[in-house]
Formats: sequence, C-alpha cells, structure tokens
Amino acid sequence: MQSIYDFSARKGDQKEISFSEFRGKTLLIVNTASKCGYTGQYSGLEKLYQQFKERNFEVIAFPCDQFAHQEPGTDAEIAEFCTMNHGVTFPLMSKIKVNGSDAHPLFKWLKLQAPGVLGNSIKWNFTKFLVEKDGKTVHRFAPKDEPSAIIPTLEEVL
Repeated sequence: MQSIYDFSARKGDQKEISFSEFRGKTLLIVNTASKCGYTGQYSGLEKLYQQFKERNFEVIAFPCDQFAHQEPGTDAEIAEFCTMNHGVTFPLMSKIKVNGSDAHPLFKWLKLQAPGVLGNSIKWNFTKFLVEKDGKTVHRFAPKDEPSAIIPTLEEVL
C-alpha cells in the first residue's frame, strides 16, 4: 500500500467506503472509546471538524475495544452515544482492532508511517494520526493531546 487512498473500511452502518473518496483532503484518524478518560475529546474532535471542514478536512473515528474494554457497545450504540453526548457529525467507522495480527490494515500502515515514542504499537484510545492531503505524510499525536493541540500542525498542512 502506497498511500491512505489504497485502503477501505466499513462505516458503523456496515457500508464499505474507499479512502480514495477522501483524495485531496487532510484526514485526522483517531481510535476512540466511549468509556475512556479521554472520551470527552469527542467534543473537541467535533469542534475541530466544524472549524476546518470547509478547508477539505475530515475527522474519521474508529471505535476500538482493545484497551481495558472501554468500547463494549455495538456500532449502533456507539453512534447513538457519540451523537447524543458529543454532537458528533464526522464519520464513525465500525469497531476495529488497532494492534496485533488482526489489526485493521489501515492502522498497521499508519503505525509504520508514524511510529510512536515507544515503537509502532498504539498505547491507548484517542491516538491521533493526521494524514496530509498527499495521502502519504502522517503526523502522530498522543492520546493525552487534546484535539486543539493539533491546530498548529493542521494550519500548516492545510
């Protein structure tokens, strides 16, 4: 795989989408969870999305239950939670794994493009990957980094 545009994934409604649909956009891809100490970041992600979406920016959330069983819900339950509690309007994908041999291929690729401080595994929920519109350049942000903390990098790449 040469760029993010070579991947596809299922949305929460089970519809398969190709990331080629996002060609020319800057993407923020985040592994999320509804019962995490960082869950409040959903609101910050939505605010970021609303602030920059007119500039060809997308936030894409991938719920994941690999960290302390903090995303136990179904795709429908996750969508309802995110909409009702955080006003999320950006795409919510189907629940996936981000680490291990059965990690989603997109996350395998993202981790290779932007390894973390302690290697190329994801340590916790709300790890953020900012993919530039070339589909190849990837910046990684830690779970503790609030969505607003990526604004300087986002402004630079937009």
